[in-house]
Amino acid sequence: RQSAIDFPSSSSTYLEEDDDGSLAAKPADLYGKFTWKIENFSDISKRELRSNVFEVGSYKWYILVYPQGCDVCNHLSLFLCVADYDKLLPGWSHFAQFTIAVVNKDPKKSKYSDTLHRFCKKEHDWGWKKFMELSKVLDGFTVADTLVIKAQVQVIKDRIARPFRCLDPQYRRELVRVYLTNVEGICRRFVEDRRERLSMFRENPGNFRSFWKELQKWQKGRLTQEKCDSILKAVVKRFFNEKEVTSTLVMDALYSGCRAMEEHTRQWLEYSTRMGPAEPDSAVEQPSVLIHAERGLFSLGDDVFDALERAANESILPFRDDKSSDSLCGRNQSDDDYGKDSVDRDERRLAELGRWTVEMFVLSHVYTESLEVAYREAESLKRQEALIKEEEEQERLEDERTQARQAAEKERKNRKKERKAKAKAKKDAEDAERRRQEEKARVEQEAKARAAAEKKRLAEESKATQDMERAAAASKLQQQRDSSASTATGSKKATASGDRKPASSQPPKKPPTDKPSESNVEKAAGKAPPTPASSHADESGDDSSEGSTVTSHSGEAPSPQRSSRNKAEQGKVASASWKQSESSAFEVKESEGTSLSTAEVAGPSSSHDSSDEVAQLKQQLRWMEVQLAERDA
Repeated sequence: RQSAIDFPSSSSTYLEEDDDGSLAAKPADLYGKFTWKIENFSDISKRELRSNVFEVGSYKWYILVYPQGCDVCNHLSLFLCVADYDKLLPGWSHFAQFTIAVVNKDPKKSKYSDTLHRFCKKEHDWGWKKFMELSKVLDGFTVADTLVIKAQVQVIKDRIARPFRCLDPQYRRELVRVYLTNVEGICRRFVEDRRERLSMFRENPGNFRSFWKELQKWQKGRLTQEKCDSILKAVVKRFFNEKEVTSTLVMDALYSGCRAMEEHTRQWLEYSTRMGPAEPDSAVEQPSVLIHAERGLFSLGDDVFDALERAANESILPFRDDKSSDSLCGRNQSDDDYGKDSVDRDERRLAELGRWTVEMFVLSHVYTESLEVAYREAESLKRQEALIKEEEEQERLEDERTQARQAAEKERKNRKKERKAKAKAKKDAEDAERRRQEEKARVEQEAKARAAAEKKRLAEESKATQDMERAAAASKLQQQRDSSASTATGSKKATASGDRKPASSQPPKKPPTDKPSESNVEKAAGKAPPTPASSHADESGDDSSEGSTVTSHSGEAPSPQRSSRNKAEQGKVASASWKQSESSAFEVKESEGTSLSTAEVAGPSSSHDSSDEVAQLKQQLRWMEVQLAERDA
């Protein structure tokens, strides 16, 4: 009976081809059954029993039984062995899935065991040491002391490049009734795992949609296509496990899923070619994943974003079998007992699981290997451009800050220069002002010094003048006293001589004239007056003093040396005369009365001469002041 997932012969043979390009052998040609009846089972004393050799898939097999157990006790051991394995060519191997059952008189209680193994020279037998306990063998498993053992052997021609159909339809239906739940669990775990890889798409669908809209059509086509060989090889590597008994069912499911996708793609392409682009309510819905068998390509549909969103958010619907029963019951039931609808339903479920798994594998593979890489590259380029712009902006800001710092530094230096210039100008101004003040002070000091010197000079001149006036006054007083004394002396002598001689014989005394004295003439001529030493002559009244006195009034001229004294000596003489005049001032005052009395005796000519001499002295002082002023100038 043809399975619900077996497609008509008009479908593509792309998946039917072997790795070398030849058509692969059909699983029905590699499947076989064998029944072995062991009579008088309870009387067997042999350690092991071997069945007759039977041939399956061009290979010879036999069943090995250990009634008392192989290396174990109280257990029945069963093995499937390769016959004449030592005569096979070196390097041989047979890959097979087999089921061994010990039949019970109640078919529901029959004991089944399935396994998958690659037979080789080192492992030419494979089975179960503890297939079942010996105590249970007598519980309905022996009828008339006969033990019935059945074996189903499926030789598998595995391929690593693409999923392959490896089970006979009848054998597959039997295994589906037992292991469909396991297959569904494997597919569900895979889908959930791949949905996690689409988490970035679920977290940022808006960003991915923007990225997808920015792409051109040829870019979208290049990103959404992938070679069938790489996809299918990855699928086989991911799901086929030689040690897992369900691997053959998974391979059948994946194979059926790929065939369903290929048939859907063919129908869609024929419809779109005949009717144009299909509308959403068209008879043939556009598949999410297309298989182009003639080109050997997988590609995504036009609405990639919708397909990815559906794959990221939808999960496999749980399989509900309202008529499910115990797995052994399902295995032991015949197709007629199990029901045609149940068989078709299981087959369709297996095909749906395979198609869903392949579509998720292709979507996740294309997304993670192409779309996400391109998206991340685009985002990286955007971030790189943003970083470049940010760096350029940072560099611009840094340049601006540098320019601002340089301008500020320049401004600071300029201000510093200005401050230094101002400080220097201020210092220069202060120095100039100081020098001006110093110059002014110096000038003032010099002026003060000159004024002080002038004042001092004037004071000295005034003092010298006063000293000269005092000396002249003292000299004059001395002269008057000497004159009065000489007059008195002459009067005494005349009186005495009158006593001796007649008065007529005395020569008359020459009256004083208005002729200035020689000292006045010398002063008027610029000569120094006679020293006060002459005025301090001995007043004892001897002849020598009188002679000197008469000589001074006799009009004799002074010596040339005294007339040549400079004005400095005159000042010294005047100072000395002043000191001497102070000592003689008392004498002048004492003799003032005598002089006055003498002057009264001398007559009016003496007072006239004194007034003339004072006037001459004043004139002489004025002349000396004029001479001193001219000298200073």
